[in-house]
Amino acid sequence: MLKEKRNERQIWLDMIITLLTLEVMAYFYYGLRAAFLAGVCAAVSAAAEFICLRLMHKDFTADDLTCTSDALIIALMLPAVMNYRIAAIACVFAVTAAKNIFGGRNNMIFSPAAAAYVFMMTSWRAQLLQFTEPHVKTGLFENAGNLVSSASHSFKVTGKLNYTDIELLMGNFSGPVGAVSILLLLVAAAILIFRRDISAGAFIGCMGGILFLAYFVPMASTPWLSVKYTLVTNMNLFASIYIVSDKRIAPKRNYYAFFYGLLIGAVSYILVLTTVKENPIVMVSVLFTPAALAFKNLEKRIELAKAEQEENEKAAEQEANKEAEEESQDYELNAETDEEALLPEVSEEEAAEPDSFLYELLSETEENEEPAYGIDTAEIIPEAEEFLYISEDETEEILTGNTEETAGQESENTEHSETDEAESDEENALNKEADEDE
Repeated sequence: MLKEKRNERQIWLDMIITLLTLEVMAYFYYGLRAAFLAGVCAAVSAAAEFICLRLMHKDFTADDLTCTSDALIIALMLPAVMNYRIAAIACVFAVTAAKNIFGGRNNMIFSPAAAAYVFMMTSWRAQLLQFTEPHVKTGLFENAGNLVSSASHSFKVTGKLNYTDIELLMGNFSGPVGAVSILLLLVAAAILIFRRDISAGAFIGCMGGILFLAYFVPMASTPWLSVKYTLVTNMNLFASIYIVSDKRIAPKRNYYAFFYGLLIGAVSYILVLTTVKENPIVMVSVLFTPAALAFKNLEKRIELAKAEQEENEKAAEQEANKEAEEESQDYELNAETDEEALLPEVSEEEAAEPDSFLYELLSETEENEEPAYGIDTAEIIPEAEEFLYISEDETEEILTGNTEETAGQESENTEHSETDEAESDEENALNKEADEDE
């Protein structure tokens, strides 16, 4: 949970940085009026968020400041001279009707900024689609004059744009204050995708669908001109980054997010081609909310099925390990039983007294350091080790046999000694007689 909050804050911070960069460019082209409009949107959104949370008996935390990123997106989709009251109403609508009424930031169905834009399009279409030329700066509370149509409208009507490539890249043409800075938007898209702050699959699918149709069904004199002008008009690039690719809305898996973005891009280009509507990609993103929800439900089902499969595999593995352990225990038990069967049978008394007469004999010999019964125990230790469970009678026979053998050896030695003494006496007698003769 803590990791998810950290990721959410990091995404919000990255989004704020890129949006503020676009606001700096808007200030460069349209003056303080554009920056003040962004401030109004951010303040109203924060206040509306605080009031909604209090009404729902929830605390306002730092994580709830993510509403300011939606406020900046709304401000960047507006003309620099947009009425503050209309902008404030749109921000309140985004926070209350499009966000908190569905459960807040943790249960969002569609982009609050996109819903607010559609709300303004249906209520204040004329004010929303009238712009000032770049470098025409209006005072904070002045009524704007010399309003013009957007470059998107000119491209739709004439099929061309009278701007150089540098002007198109730098945003030096009429349109929403943040959606015209093409070079900055391309850099922002690269950074946000690299840092995984937006859905790469949704962005690639959306831009791929738009540019594919722009090339094969061109609105300009050549396919390449059609691709170039389609890229910079109708807020296609801006909406693909900040609305369609919003991770809160788009499917999590890039595979499903790609098809989600592809559908939005293709339908929005068809609407541009067949109708006179401007910026249809924002409206299509709201209309395709059921598609996003369907993809998310499919993802959940796949995840549940995968989790269930993993649990089954784990249970099967545990069962197999248990069976293997039981088989191993049975094998050891059978081996012990076989070893016991090979040993000679021992009576209960002998089993109760494992120290037999032979062990007593060996113990006595070790204590006295003299052979018991005249027997050298070293000679019978191997036999003792081999026949640990022999009876006392058998032990007596072994000892008696060894005793008789020892007695025979002693008798033989005595006879040899007597014979040697007799021979010696006889030899001495002979020597004595010889001396007498001499």
